[in-house]
Amino acid sequence: MRARLATAIGGAMALVVALSACSENTGDNGDTGDTNKPRTGAIATDPKDSLGPAAEVPGATKGGTFYILRENKISHLDPQRVYSFAGLMGSQLYARFLTTFKDDGKGNVTLVGDLAETPGTNVNNDCKVWEFKIKQGVKFEDGRPITSKEIAYGIARSFDPDLTGGPTYIQEWLADTPQYDTKWDFKKNKTSLPPGLTTPDPQTLRFEFSKPRCDLPFAASLPATAPLPPDKDTGVNLDNQPFSSGPYRFTKIQSGVEMVLERNPNWDAATDPVRHAYPDKFIWSLGPDNTTQTNRVLAGTGNDAAAVATGGVPPELIAKITGDPALKARMIVAATPNAYRLSINTTRVTDLSVRQAINYAIDRSSITKNLGGPYGAVPLTTLLPPTTLGYKKFDAYPAGESGDAAKAKETLGGKPVNLVLGTSDDTPSQESATQVKNALEKAGFTVTIKPIPEDGYLDFVKKKTNPWDIWIDSWAADWPSGASILPVLFDGRSLKAEGNSNTSQINNEALNAEFDRVLALDPAKQADEWSKLDEKLMKESAPAVPLYNEVVSVAHGEKAGGLFVGSIFGWPSFVNAYVKQ
Repeated sequence: MRARLATAIGGAMALVVALSACSENTGDNGDTGDTNKPRTGAIATDPKDSLGPAAEVPGATKGGTFYILRENKISHLDPQRVYSFAGLMGSQLYARFLTTFKDDGKGNVTLVGDLAETPGTNVNNDCKVWEFKIKQGVKFEDGRPITSKEIAYGIARSFDPDLTGGPTYIQEWLADTPQYDTKWDFKKNKTSLPPGLTTPDPQTLRFEFSKPRCDLPFAASLPATAPLPPDKDTGVNLDNQPFSSGPYRFTKIQSGVEMVLERNPNWDAATDPVRHAYPDKFIWSLGPDNTTQTNRVLAGTGNDAAAVATGGVPPELIAKITGDPALKARMIVAATPNAYRLSINTTRVTDLSVRQAINYAIDRSSITKNLGGPYGAVPLTTLLPPTTLGYKKFDAYPAGESGDAAKAKETLGGKPVNLVLGTSDDTPSQESATQVKNALEKAGFTVTIKPIPEDGYLDFVKKKTNPWDIWIDSWAADWPSGASILPVLFDGRSLKAEGNSNTSQINNEALNAEFDRVLALDPAKQADEWSKLDEKLMKESAPAVPLYNEVVSVAHGEKAGGLFVGSIFGWPSFVNAYVKQ
């Protein structure tokens, strides 16, 4: 179960990871039962791994229209603003990035160069200076070549405070402050670049940081590094018509109704190690809820035969699908990186023994059963989800999946403890909150549930002065490393009045120093250290109760081929999609 740095195999540094309590995604096979398949991750070191074309998908055919069913519109299409799962996976059709993950759909991922020839060069081996060489032959939808200058401009525009919504890792690292947009004003400097970002020549992009940023190759896989010519920058209006660097380009965007993508004739498969362009078109059909979507693709009438229902299979339809082998073969089940936890406000619940008792008391099984069992959630006892490179399974407070009320009472030692449990006012959240309350009260706690309006829930719980002791939180990493989980959630130096990801509000100097130590290591050497820190954090601080790892179950029509759930974001991937003829 332990990640180890291995020697180069096939040009990649392998980080072997065992994935527990998580089902393997096997695309069209509809696998739903195997929970112990190994997952592996790698950073490619051989430039050949970053070359195209992508390996052909067995049985794939070219042509036809592939349909994507979704209830709501995607919040942003502008690559510098994309940050939702749907947006991140959908953007691969029309945008390319400095790096990307080659994902076989079975849990094996390799970080490769996308626009770059490799996942980057650590120039001085100190993670402070990085260079990326840009591939020859990569082009925009109008045939213009993509160079380092257009990629640098894309990164620069992400400093614009009007272009909110996207990830901010690279901006903060270049500026060396979370207030990156005040450190460098994009609007006043559109013809220059942020400090630390340079283009020595059209094929070279260079980053220089004041501190080691060893995870840059991972961060560069996010859409913030998508290229854009300055003359195509329409500011906030780029959401309405993105400019393509990928295999497809938008030919129609009807907000909230439909989006049509057709092949980009200037995309060259020989430069792309990941994407195919099998269908003639992709059409996003927006509006139907997840039950309607699922029923439509199961019926498979007309266009729905070549469609995927991205909303996920609702619990009430699981039995129908799993009871019919033909339907089950059209359901994909896979773990996501989305880990749910019961956050404990350590500034209010200051007694470590109380936080430990909460961990002993929680009944995970009642929560996961209500979410569809293995088709919706699997119990989790670690802060890092099993999809993390270097994941190590442990249970700091062994109490079984149903909790141990007696051990919790023993840990409390007779102390009377009143807890305020904040919860979103939607029905599923209320049900989970009731289950948490029942488990805690069996252990001797007194719990008061306080509903929070759903549309403001995240804003409220992220306030430093919120009036709740515990609440259910979730986090999905931006890349499968503890670096994008533990420091983000538990580094006290990031605490501010509002918008805190560190909702436990823990601020421990020794822990913060550990974050700095591990972050300064080569990414391949970090994996095992994050798992050790995960266990140390749970045993010595108990800032939260790990609850469950989200599982996604997705149904598709009988003509929708090549689908798999992406290992990084836990959402359907379309890079291999094709229409069965």
